[in-house]
Amino acid sequence: MTISPKNTPIEAIKPSFRQTHLSDWGLIFVEGADAASFLQNQLTNSVLGLNRSKPGDIAEGPAAVRLVGYCSPKGRLLASAWLALFPQNNQGDDRYALFISKDIAASTAKRLAMFVLRSKVKVSDVSDTWQISGFYGTGLSLDSLGSDSLILRMPNVLYEDQAIVRVLIASPNQSEDLVDSAALKQWNFLEVLSAIPRIVLTTQEQFVPQMINFESVAGVDFKKGCYPGQEIVARSQYRGVIKRRLQLATLSMDALSSLSYSPGIELYHSDNASQPAGMVVLSAIDPKEPRSISLQIECKLEMLEHGEIHLGSVDGPVLKMSLLPYQLIEI
Repeated sequence: MTISPKNTPIEAIKPSFRQTHLSDWGLIFVEGADAASFLQNQLTNSVLGLNRSKPGDIAEGPAAVRLVGYCSPKGRLLASAWLALFPQNNQGDDRYALFISKDIAASTAKRLAMFVLRSKVKVSDVSDTWQISGFYGTGLSLDSLGSDSLILRMPNVLYEDQAIVRVLIASPNQSEDLVDSAALKQWNFLEVLSAIPRIVLTTQEQFVPQMINFESVAGVDFKKGCYPGQEIVARSQYRGVIKRRLQLATLSMDALSSLSYSPGIELYHSDNASQPAGMVVLSAIDPKEPRSISLQIECKLEMLEHGEIHLGSVDGPVLKMSLLPYQLIEI
């Protein structure tokens, strides 16, 4: 997966960064002697072989951090998350951390716990006791985070010809007044630009992974064993039945009126007012162009060949399509 030209080591970059509390993000722990095999049978990506990252250290690269999906038996994504392995004590007992949308953290943890059965596994939604923060910039200074913080590096985003580093931090101590509204807008904007989807409550069970490019951003391992919905996901890949994809688009706020552009809002093609052509996956205001909105959308490929894509209804504002920052795996 190529989101930026190069994942430059953090220590090689001059410090220049911002941080903010991420109120939309939550955290699930899956821990215990059988945690690895349990998650291996539940998630779209391989869990086995993940490098351990001690609290205070940076989990980075595919050997330590993986994008994962959690599907229904019908192959539809119930959740997506960033996964890393952080030992819970000096004995190195397994504790997997899933950085996930907060609005689906509790339901996802509850559903995972239903399948624990006799396995030595504990699933906990700790979103209310651990605080998630985002750090981004052309360099990061992490010395002040403390040895008990869990640090996960996400893929860089190419923005204005610079590779922007992004890091998620989970801290067990809740702090107040950490929200930087300007930094939060920039973080959300960078997430949209990454074209890496994140499932939220309004988009649960809407997409087979390939419909939002999950296999093209290393979120699916087709060589691993079974997981819920695996047969449908594999069939979609090898029989070439996916006719929908995630795209990037922009929209002028001047044309919105009172329309929402939030995840889950449906899209319509100019030639078909009766059937939705797609859906908003994520959206964010461009901090440098506050009248411009950037969106991740899921859309029927045939609808991009002619005509226009509208937000909300066939009479809604027109979306302008943008290029993806990575190559799609052809299906």
